[in-house]
Amino acid sequence: MSQDSDKPWAGRFNEPTDAFVEAFTASVGFDQRMYRQDIAGSIAHASMLAKVGVLTKDECKLIVDGLKHIEQKISDGNFTWSTRLEDVHMNIESALTENIGNVGKKLHTGRSRNDQVATDIRLYLRDETQLILGELKRLQVALIDLAEQHADTILPGFTHLQTAQPITFGHHLLAWFEMLQRDQSRLEDGLKRMNVLPLGSAALAGTTYPIDREYTAGLLGFDSVTENSLDSVSDRDFVIEFTSAASLIMMHLSRFSEELIIWSAAQFDFIELGESFCTGSSIMPQKKNPDVPELIRGKSGRVFGHLMGLLTLMKGQPLAYNKDNQEDKEPLFDTIDNLKGSLKVFADMVPNIQVKKENMYQAAFKGFATATDLADYLVTKGVAFRDAHEVVGSAVRFGIEQDKDLSEMSLSELQNFSDAIEQDVFEVLTLEGSVAARNHIGGTAPAQVKAAVKRARKRV
Repeated sequence: MSQDSDKPWAGRFNEPTDAFVEAFTASVGFDQRMYRQDIAGSIAHASMLAKVGVLTKDECKLIVDGLKHIEQKISDGNFTWSTRLEDVHMNIESALTENIGNVGKKLHTGRSRNDQVATDIRLYLRDETQLILGELKRLQVALIDLAEQHADTILPGFTHLQTAQPITFGHHLLAWFEMLQRDQSRLEDGLKRMNVLPLGSAALAGTTYPIDREYTAGLLGFDSVTENSLDSVSDRDFVIEFTSAASLIMMHLSRFSEELIIWSAAQFDFIELGESFCTGSSIMPQKKNPDVPELIRGKSGRVFGHLMGLLTLMKGQPLAYNKDNQEDKEPLFDTIDNLKGSLKVFADMVPNIQVKKENMYQAAFKGFATATDLADYLVTKGVAFRDAHEVVGSAVRFGIEQDKDLSEMSLSELQNFSDAIEQDVFEVLTLEGSVAARNHIGGTAPAQVKAAVKRARKRV
């Protein structure tokens, strides 16, 4: 008899597993976090086996009670995990047999670890996606609340990080809401493809037992069952799809982080982050470093790496299950942890942003932010846009030479560039007039921001 007689596959082998190989191939160090999902799947599987007559009702009850007892022990921290038993599945099954005797050995009837792990990952990722969606919503609500407070707060809008046109801070914040709304949609859409039950596919070809997969799916809250056993045990598309959606979210958070970092710098001084989300310097006592957004900006690269790693993991695999797939869990788990943590800290940080309205307003005066408004004004006076563009360019050049904003020039100075300019030009050259003029859906006008806030609250 093999010295590995406690292993589920020991009958085929005469020699024990090399100690290093045993540790190298074990996954229990990281897949044990799926213990709740593994036990839930096993309870559903046992219930199905009892329904179709493979287990008796008494055997099923013994197994279910035993599994619940093990779950409680793990939750309480009183369970010993063994690398000799390789993974979360065999650790739990071995403990079950030890606790309830030979009846525990019947649990694995009609299934394989291949379809078992495929089920566990879907259950785990489904649960985690719901938690992530909750944090995403919390951040969206924080953005909506802050946008409502600053529907008429004016700051410069940028392209190429150069002053472009004045906008409202509320409008800027709602741009981030829109990004996160798309992220929410992607996660919810991915849930539909994730929520399909592979259990019953066994190792790769199905099973000879009279199983009822739809019954199991109903117990576990799956919408349907997979159609092909070969694909079912080897499919990790849903993991890659989630990590892709996570990468987009982290990219969005990284862009938001970059702006928070810039805005909080002394050269901009648009905002101040709450002290709970910053750190100091070990040598420079004046420093207040925006470490949270900087770290999230860095973590985005980590998640992008996991996406590439998962794609590479799957690209050369033949059907059906291969041991390579053990390598899907650590990048997935790390992606979940970092995404969930990043969203949580952002949702906590946004309500604590102190907005420096006056600094924003004064910055909007720099860079001739109302130049486009002057060009549009000239068009309304009958000047062709290209001619208007040239006129305004000349006025801006004069303003640079004289260190004057367009709104600070006299009427006579402006009329040197076009006799179409009249006294009413100053209505469009003010910052308030500029933002108010963009009064259409999707525009930056305060009235539109307030209307967008109301719509956003309904959407979220």
